[in-house]
Amino acid sequence: MPEEGIDFLYGRNPVMEALRSGRDMNKVFIMEGQQKGPLAQIISMANEASVQISFVPKTKLEKMAGSEHHQGVVAAVAAYEYKSIEDMFALAESKGETPLFILLDELEDPHNLGSILRTADAVGAHGIIIPKRRSVGLTQTVAKASTGAIEYIPVARVTNLTRTLEELKEKGLWVVGTDASESQDYRRLDGNMPLVVVIGSEGKGMSRLVRESCDFLVHMPMVGHVTSLNASVAAALLLYEVHRSRNPLS
Repeated sequence: MPEEGIDFLYGRNPVMEALRSGRDMNKVFIMEGQQKGPLAQIISMANEASVQISFVPKTKLEKMAGSEHHQGVVAAVAAYEYKSIEDMFALAESKGETPLFILLDELEDPHNLGSILRTADAVGAHGIIIPKRRSVGLTQTVAKASTGAIEYIPVARVTNLTRTLEELKEKGLWVVGTDASESQDYRRLDGNMPLVVVIGSEGKGMSRLVRESCDFLVHMPMVGHVTSLNASVAAALLLYEVHRSRNPLS
């Protein structure tokens, strides 16, 4: 078992991005016989950062990672720290950008959270808000699915989503959620406003109180036989529509 406050991060991209971002790292474990090839860059980065490297058997990597899909590298890192909403505002201000936050209403699938982190980084969002209860947190599965984006996107945990939304509205942000009924086409959304994009949970969608807190409700047109999109896919479409509004083709 790792000591308190220490996690095992595995996979080439997650470990590489953790090194690149300067995250606290105790040691990097490399599979024996893998000093050259794809892992050579990680070894070089670890040496440059003065992080201790240990070459170990494949079985030890599998035990630390709890998975066979470690790609020959595991790192002992400081556990992920949650940020505050103030940190998210500070990030937007430091970039001179209009705030763009994402609020996840009881999302439970770590792969969905990882994918949304990846998209959030791609579009330049400033942070993700999740509830403390009934929600996936920052696990190593999420880190792996995010392919390193978890190192760059602040994630804040809050006790009450609806209260948080009201506080954000008081600070000038507009709240947009996805809903199939009584809503406008998502392509009509003005993405230039300071926004909180709400993504509902898998299966249930947004809770009633969160839905009632939204200033706008939008939907993605569906012309096929299925009636809904995966949460991370819906998030990607909506976030890229905001990105398109903020970065029009010249």
